[in-house]
Amino acid sequence: MDSEMLEKEWERICSQVKGYNNIDPTQINAFFSRLHPQAMSDGFLMLTADNDFIKTWIEKHYVEVIKQALLDLNDLPFTVVIEVDVSAAQPIVRNDSAPTVASSACVSAEQVERAPQKSAPVQATPSAISSTASAGASSFAAGFSGSTPPLSHGADAPQTASPANGLDTKEIASYAGGLQSGAGTDVDELGKPTSSLTFENFVIGDSNRMAYSMAVAVAEMPGKAHLNPLFIYGKSGLGKTHLLRAIQNYIIETLPHLSTIYVDSAELLSDYMEASAAHDKEKSSYKNFKTRYEDADVLLIDDVQYLQGKKQTLDIVFQIFNKLTSKGKQVVLSADRAPKNIDIDERYKSRFNSGGTFDIQPPEIETKLGIVKSFVEEYKVNEGIRELTMPEDIQLYIAESSSSNIRELKSAVTKVIYQMTFFNQPDLNLDDVRHLLENHFSGGPSKRLTIADIQKEVETFYKISHAELIGKKRTRNIIYARQIGIYLCRQLLDLPFNDIGKQFNRDHSTVMYSVTNVEEKLKESRELREELEALKQLIREI
Repeated sequence: MDSEMLEKEWERICSQVKGYNNIDPTQINAFFSRLHPQAMSDGFLMLTADNDFIKTWIEKHYVEVIKQALLDLNDLPFTVVIEVDVSAAQPIVRNDSAPTVASSACVSAEQVERAPQKSAPVQATPSAISSTASAGASSFAAGFSGSTPPLSHGADAPQTASPANGLDTKEIASYAGGLQSGAGTDVDELGKPTSSLTFENFVIGDSNRMAYSMAVAVAEMPGKAHLNPLFIYGKSGLGKTHLLRAIQNYIIETLPHLSTIYVDSAELLSDYMEASAAHDKEKSSYKNFKTRYEDADVLLIDDVQYLQGKKQTLDIVFQIFNKLTSKGKQVVLSADRAPKNIDIDERYKSRFNSGGTFDIQPPEIETKLGIVKSFVEEYKVNEGIRELTMPEDIQLYIAESSSSNIRELKSAVTKVIYQMTFFNQPDLNLDDVRHLLENHFSGGPSKRLTIADIQKEVETFYKISHAELIGKKRTRNIIYARQIGIYLCRQLLDLPFNDIGKQFNRDHSTVMYSVTNVEEKLKESRELREELEALKQLIREI
């Protein structure tokens, strides 16, 4: 099969995959564009990926779907092999031209394609497939002289996918950064992060999809003007640190020639204070402080809201920021609020907002449930307890009862697992777990609230009907009550804007505007603050 026919066949396979239920076409576009067909024959397809991350992600999430598409299209079961072709990695190419496939790679692909005899289909054995794929991968590497070799997966490398088996046995499908105290903050003596926070183990949902996609885009091609700086914000425990660390790990693995620095704002402040204190004794200390950050190709600063009120440090950060971005170096920032809500000078807000600004919202129930399942699987793998099972109703209870902070969710899962294992109660039921976690969740009485409960209290308080609250009427008193109801749902239930909007027959942007509008009024109106406190008290008494 020639290359043109191979590409057309791959396009046909991709279209088939996109047509399946529960498949997100945007994710298929994003990930499958990083796959390249190399050989195809009866019952066999060989693909190459840009790097280990793409290879492992496809193998874990989409290989079976690709096999199904091949079966549906050809009425024949297929073996799908994915190898890494480091020379095709897009981030290394700084112009718009695509890398040319070397002739030796094409020869290997053709040899693989010709392997089955025309007279009768040959069923490939696992060993034959493995050796053929390895030979093909070796040819790819040989065909690209001067290309950057893949990063070694030795003791000093980030613990991502292993080329030997395609999967990391310590994979943690966590949603947020720093799920354990100090997670993702260690750096070894060579300056390489030992963090396990990667793009692969970040659980994607509607609440974080955009921020995740932009973080991947920056990691693949750092320094692009429209995403420089990249500013990610959201409440504590939603995954900001995870995304920053994932960017760092990805760049270190795929672009090791770039200098990448991750720093928490508290550490940055401490560095600055030490350099300033030593300035009189050692004139080079202050210069060394600035040089360290100004020489970075990628600078990631976490929790920049802690720099508000630190004028001198902010001035230095601003100088470093301007110097890096002017040279096309990438800057990534995170905070627990949007730039406009950080109490800093307007010029900082303007510059922080000058690239791409994206928020992470509280995770949906489906996402939290996925995280619970992943934590259970993580424990089973790490501890070698394959027989451990956590009933579905218990998993759902934890997901529904936990707040938006995923650290709280993980600790609840850990508590239940320990009760089942260390205290020898493998048959723990839902009532047992309710009792065990009775005082665990931070939501208190409000955690069992629903949007309907809040709507009912708002309707009674402002003397309007439910139909008016969720309807199209736009009289002043109804709009006011509606915005208050939306704001309270956001505050007390910590739900994503979309989930709230569905119950008020409003879209995401309307809900966001309502919350922002009430927040602005609260800054100036003592009467409104007292009114909301009264309403909250009524709701707490439900």
